[in-house]
Amino acid sequence: MVKSLKKIALVVSAGTILSKIIGMVRQLVIAGTFGVSAAYDAYNYAYIIPGFLLILLGGINGPFHAAMVSVLSKKTKREQKYIFTSINTLISSILLIITAIVIISADPLLKLLGPGLEPGIHKIAVIQLQIMAPIAFLAGLIGIGFGTLNATGEYFLPSISPLISSLAVIVGIGFFWFKSGFNLEPNQISLEGGIVLAISTLAGALLQWLIQLPKLIKKGFARISLAWDWKHSGVREVWKVLAPATLSSGMLQINVCTDLLFASSIVGAASALSYSSLLVQAPLGVVSNALLIPLLPTFSKLTHQSKRKELIKRIKQGLMLSSVSMVALASIFIVLSEPIITLIYERGAFDHKAVSLVSGLLIAYGIGMPTYLARDLLVRVFYALGDGNTPFKFSIIGIALNFIFDWILIGGPSPYGNQFNLNFGAAGLVLATGLVNLATCIGLLISLKLKLGKLPINEWLIDFLKILFSGLISGLIAFCLKTFIGWPSTSYGLLMSILISSSLSLFCFYYICHVLGIEEVSYSLTLIKKKFIRA
Repeated sequence: MVKSLKKIALVVSAGTILSKIIGMVRQLVIAGTFGVSAAYDAYNYAYIIPGFLLILLGGINGPFHAAMVSVLSKKTKREQKYIFTSINTLISSILLIITAIVIISADPLLKLLGPGLEPGIHKIAVIQLQIMAPIAFLAGLIGIGFGTLNATGEYFLPSISPLISSLAVIVGIGFFWFKSGFNLEPNQISLEGGIVLAISTLAGALLQWLIQLPKLIKKGFARISLAWDWKHSGVREVWKVLAPATLSSGMLQINVCTDLLFASSIVGAASALSYSSLLVQAPLGVVSNALLIPLLPTFSKLTHQSKRKELIKRIKQGLMLSSVSMVALASIFIVLSEPIITLIYERGAFDHKAVSLVSGLLIAYGIGMPTYLARDLLVRVFYALGDGNTPFKFSIIGIALNFIFDWILIGGPSPYGNQFNLNFGAAGLVLATGLVNLATCIGLLISLKLKLGKLPINEWLIDFLKILFSGLISGLIAFCLKTFIGWPSTSYGLLMSILISSSLSLFCFYYICHVLGIEEVSYSLTLIKKKFIRA
């Protein structure tokens, strides 16, 4: 059993890493072709609804995927086939209606989602949304299919699903370059390029569904039949899991929509947010998986009243480890943002102006990073304690706060007025998210203290301040190395500057944390030392 789980984990990890690499290549191709342009700005708005549904319904670990896996894995083969057919019939019918509504209502929907968009960008976005609308229908088929495959022992195919979508976009843009004779005009990039990007995205979603079919046919699921059975016990089980999971996942997307709504008044903001977010999400996802996955079962085992002392110890351990990892990354992103963006993105249509805009957003992300993982960890503690209502309430409050902070911090002409606005521009949207995460962490900690009765928050705060101090010193070291050493102004020089500055910065950060008595860092360094000596 253990070997089986290890094998599954290895397969999924390999597929996920491969998908991440191809996803990064896709983003580099988009950056080199479109830069911070009208076509890519429009695409980010046109993709809100299709992308939301693709993540929500078709994403791995999304609600459909989770619901199908949790229900089908407990059923017989005959029941699995019937439930699959019933859910497919019901969901496909609903999503076909939604697809038709999106196509017909593309113009008013984009006026609602991007009220500040320039007329030219709005026009491109309407065409793109109408092209990508069928993704809404395909999203349900993808999620149901991959959930069914996982439940029947197929893991690699779902894990490389995003890779297929990325490859479709890369091939589509490559064909666009080839057709133009490798000499794109600005007007081509705006309209024709926007259409190519939308068609490639739709093709990627279609391919994600098509690659399932051979396996589903082989396993006896893909049959041309309909079943309108809402009352079947298995179908009702799927809906029971699906409803709360969809609601929780949807909350996260509402904040994204709010940010893009305000970003519509700033030319290039949507594109810049997409580029900078990708760089943050990659390490954040790795650290999140490495930290949260081992801790979650631990929290669940320590919920009994007699084990509260150990639970509090583990919560502190998780919070300090998340703070250490995020502050270390933040110090690098804040100080080395411009060379990082220049090295990764500056080529083709992605010029120095785009570098300046995106690097500013990366700095803003760095400022808010210390609270990113802490919020997720605290939410998991409440789930382990059997309390889903408290995190849900704070999600609702967070949506309201995000709207208010966006309005205050964005500066410039906002679609909702600017009487009280500060002038942070696009970076204000990222800073607003950081403030919401901070407020949510404070609220969750206070609620957790009331629930557990005793929580040494003051001691935790002192340790957190020590970690911030370590980050400040290590960031200053990275700044000096970047600024006062005459690095060559080449890609090789940029790479050496980033590698050497960040490496020495991280070494100093962890050493200072160790000297200041951060137990979690000292324990981690001891483990690393033992493994190094053993190796």
